[in-house]
Amino acid sequence: MPHTLPRPRPDRRRARLAAVASAALLSLAVGALPATAATPLSAPATASADAAPTASRLDRKALRAALDAFHEAGMYGAISSVRDGSERWRGATGVADVDSGRPMRPDYEHRIGSITKSFTSVAVLQQVAKGRIDLDAPIGDYLPELVPGERGRKVTVRMLLNHTSGIADYVLPAFPKLVTDPGQALDEGRFRTLAPEELVRLGLAAEPPVPRGTHSYANTNYIIAGLLLKKVTGQDPETYITRNVIRKAGLKHTYFPRSARISGPHAKMYESFYGAIEPARDYSVYDMSWAGTAGAMVSTTNDLNDFYRKLLGGKLLGAAELREMKTTVPAYEPEPGNEALMRYGLGLYTIKMPSGGWYWGHDGGVFGAGTWALSTEDGRRQAAIGYNLMKYERFGDDGTPLPNPIGDALLRYMDGALSGAPAARTPGASPVPPRLVAPEQLRR
Repeated sequence: MPHTLPRPRPDRRRARLAAVASAALLSLAVGALPATAATPLSAPATASADAAPTASRLDRKALRAALDAFHEAGMYGAISSVRDGSERWRGATGVADVDSGRPMRPDYEHRIGSITKSFTSVAVLQQVAKGRIDLDAPIGDYLPELVPGERGRKVTVRMLLNHTSGIADYVLPAFPKLVTDPGQALDEGRFRTLAPEELVRLGLAAEPPVPRGTHSYANTNYIIAGLLLKKVTGQDPETYITRNVIRKAGLKHTYFPRSARISGPHAKMYESFYGAIEPARDYSVYDMSWAGTAGAMVSTTNDLNDFYRKLLGGKLLGAAELREMKTTVPAYEPEPGNEALMRYGLGLYTIKMPSGGWYWGHDGGVFGAGTWALSTEDGRRQAAIGYNLMKYERFGDDGTPLPNPIGDALLRYMDGALSGAPAARTPGASPVPPRLVAPEQLRR
């Protein structure tokens, strides 16, 4: 596999950057989810994860072949853990370093991006159980100076956790050069420390993307949730989450990084930014204060499966709080006559895969690193994957998504790992779902 990406014609590069600027912001905001919406829609399905099909055994040969196919499609390297009850499989494919050829290892630590939101939400819901936080209380009751005025009075804690607050994302205001020179923007931010209060200020100052009450994914919501935890517990939110969520789940390789470096063995993490950074650049060393309680954590695919199995099994929250966490809203506006194939709860979503099963989990994407973890509702069948090339998608000069074999291979791997029999895909279908790239945003 070549170590560099094709260089676009100079006269087209600027036009393409402008065309995908809004798409880029959305991808940074919501992470790395490949796509389900590009799959041909069938009759509306009931959004209940207990309908997910499970295989009685893990087909290790098929898992290995599908993971290798992900690498062969163009992904630099990937790690994965799959479970069916007590049966487990771990695998790795491709390279951790495109220059040295160092191979991937399945036990590598990895930046998990927005999967951090599941941990933050569990921490908030623990405080709900203790009566210190009311999900339906205005956030201004707790943080009047941070979220003042009408939003402080009308945005509830629940709205923050299910992204219906109408508050904008702070990523583009924090990295304004992403639109004109993504490489320079990311290089300049590599060792920059951003306070959570400043991130919230940037998000609140930005134009609301949708009316309050409509789902619109924004990292700002979970930075506010972290500051809410600090207010009611008197602890830094990272410290509280470590003591009361990570340790309670018994996770050994999951943590908020203390510096710009990942402490354990890991791969380099390459950012392409839709071809604007060529060759793709390693950002495995990065100050993650820009993501905080919305997306800064490091973990392993094995730890992620442990976490979601214990969460869905009622080991981290009481029944009432877990029920609240699984109360969902549509994650995007479906075509008339169809039901949304993805629904967002409180830091947890349910999604219908092409094979027909509904699964629970989350995805995450930061500069250079993508992660996806899904489980059946009972936590028996699970798959988690991490990979080290981000924003590999390509767009035409008009902003139209181009066919992408990497996204297709990723979806096929996860679908097969969870169901045992991945569904056929439409050849050339775009791996970009509506929640990542909306046509109206591409036309801005």
